[in-house]
Amino acid sequence: MAQENKSKGIPAFTMIVIVAAVVVGYIIYYGILGNGSNFEGGTHDGKPLPNNFLAIMFKGGSIVPWLIGILLIIITFAIERSLTIINASGKGSINAFVKKVREMLATGKIKDAIAECDKQRGSVANVIRTGLVKYEQVEGEGNMDKEAKIAAIEKSLEEATALELPMLSKNLVIMSTCASISTLVGLLGTVLGMIKAFAALAQAGAPDAIGLANGISEALINTGLGIFAAALGIVSYNVFTNLIDTLTYGMDEAGFSIVQTYSSTHREK
Repeated sequence: MAQENKSKGIPAFTMIVIVAAVVVGYIIYYGILGNGSNFEGGTHDGKPLPNNFLAIMFKGGSIVPWLIGILLIIITFAIERSLTIINASGKGSINAFVKKVREMLATGKIKDAIAECDKQRGSVANVIRTGLVKYEQVEGEGNMDKEAKIAAIEKSLEEATALELPMLSKNLVIMSTCASISTLVGLLGTVLGMIKAFAALAQAGAPDAIGLANGISEALINTGLGIFAAALGIVSYNVFTNLIDTLTYGMDEAGFSIVQTYSSTHREK
């Protein structure tokens, strides 16, 4: 029941972050970008002050706060994933930790290896510790043959890995989705801006130069924000995926070492 409640709480937290990011996006848009001090006449209805980038971004139109919200979602989950992966990595180098555990296993120092896991902490250490504890347990089982003991160790490692991996990859799909839709949202803003620009050109008589400039400016601002958010999301997703792959490889390598060590040091009686 506790696990079911926990799984229900994850979408709720995600929705809170998404809604909060969009709300903050609107606050930034109207409160900071649209502040009267950025425009001539003290109101956002006026022209942007020379070289005032905040005012220029405000003129990007109603799509800008949504792009800001998407950008904030990516940043928020990037920070959240960074903290999670840092905790999952433990206190020291994963490669050095795995190598040290393998050396202890080779010399039969199981308790020392478990103690090393307690010092290291993190997802890799948790998986290895589970395998080592099962290693000790099956050694005392006289009514099990060697193959059954190896299968029990492998099963415990697989179960521990299955519990750790979802926590590592959580919210990465959201980051990937935001990276994809930010380009589309930026493109929507670009299309709306170009519509306004061509509408200014279609005026009877002399074209509306101000309307034309505002339309082109809106199009370019939305394009730029969309590309920036997409680039940040893609880079973040790839970085975290690579870090998770490194952690997963460490779990697999250490688990294989535990099974191989038991297999080579214990003969069928």
